[in-house]
Amino acid sequence: MLERLGEFCTAALAAHGCPSASVAVVRDGTVVLAEAYGLADVAAGRPATPDTGYLLASVTKPMTATAVCVLADRGLLDLDAPLPAAELAMPAGVDWPAPTPRQLLQHRGGLTGHYDFQYGKDPEPPIDVSFYTRAYRRPGSGYEYANLGYRLLGTLAETASGLPLPRLLAREVFAPLRLASCALGTDAPGPVATRYSIDGRGYPAELSTSHPGATLGRATAADLALFGHRHETLLAPSTVAATRTAAPISDHLGYGLGWCVSRGAGPLIVSHGGGMGGVATMVVAVPELALSVAVLTNSTGKAARDAIVDHLLRSEVPGYRPAMISTAGTAPARPVAPAVGDWSGEITTPDGPVPVTLRVRRDGPADLTLAGGTATATAVPSGEWDLSATFDLQLPTADARRNSPLLGLTVSATQGALTGAARTYRDGDRTGWLGNLLSHPVRLIPR
Repeated sequence: MLERLGEFCTAALAAHGCPSASVAVVRDGTVVLAEAYGLADVAAGRPATPDTGYLLASVTKPMTATAVCVLADRGLLDLDAPLPAAELAMPAGVDWPAPTPRQLLQHRGGLTGHYDFQYGKDPEPPIDVSFYTRAYRRPGSGYEYANLGYRLLGTLAETASGLPLPRLLAREVFAPLRLASCALGTDAPGPVATRYSIDGRGYPAELSTSHPGATLGRATAADLALFGHRHETLLAPSTVAATRTAAPISDHLGYGLGWCVSRGAGPLIVSHGGGMGGVATMVVAVPELALSVAVLTNSTGKAARDAIVDHLLRSEVPGYRPAMISTAGTAPARPVAPAVGDWSGEITTPDGPVPVTLRVRRDGPADLTLAGGTATATAVPSGEWDLSATFDLQLPTADARRNSPLLGLTVSATQGALTGAARTYRDGDRTGWLGNLLSHPVRLIPR
């Protein structure tokens, strides 16, 4: 299968409009395949090679998690000690404890979705994320993927070690594992693949974010596959066991200390995927087979990445199913009945409260009015939320106007009110660059 991989990858790139892919396979500690296909830079005609670095997006999280666990094994931080209360805001009137590092590593720290990016020489100042670093649920009560939790972990690791996070990762993770291409940040030396939008426009090379420890890793595919194979050698056996002991997030997957962990029949698989503007990546390790795989692509679209990963794992891992590495879950169909009716309230924003009204009809459509505008969208339950809908409305805040033109509402009925989050974002990057996802508390009461 590996001998014919080039043919498959070339076809997958063409079928899905992806400029390039870099692929590596490690068996028993040895890189048995490291190949690249397509163009790392389309305009320059520069081919991708096994030495080409790629940004990793959320595949950075296992690297940051490994550094945090190394510090914990040395007694420099306590995975179960609550963070200082000042690190994040809590809702008014609650007595929730601050999250622990372990909860943040597992995305159970009470925070919600967020990402922010600045591209090129953006004259705007960075978004102040202090407002967005807040709990939406009691820490430990449930899973919700949160980049800002890894921002908090990065700050904690810097305090415990006395080192900036890029230097900490270099000294305590990448150097001991002999991973010369791995780094945190976009300014590391060496060739790197240009990132491309879903329709083939090149992103600026310069990229910054408030959550680098969640997002801004870079590596070659071979070094990333070796990281997947070797990272546990840095940790105490009890910490390795904790990494693999993952609270469930679906019937087929759990999330441990920085890694997705398969559940159910078949071999244990630990994995993590990543995606952002111009990046789609995946690393997979199967400890009982001493096998690890890395697939890196330089397009926002994930289809080529997914096709190559699936092709490799179906061949190399007996009993493999795509659900063993997919965070997509299933939820039983149910009506939006708890949210039906007329509601009014406000969205809390960094610029002050924004009044809103919401009408939810029994057959699903919902009307949202704010800032003098009204939009209609289909409302459905989603996971634990009684209502989820996206409205073509601009939240009138300075942060949201920068690159987040849509408003997604996710709320549940609790004690006679609808509470949850109003999220501003841009739907992909078919126009412009991938925008920021900014979450805001919302509370509505019956009118």
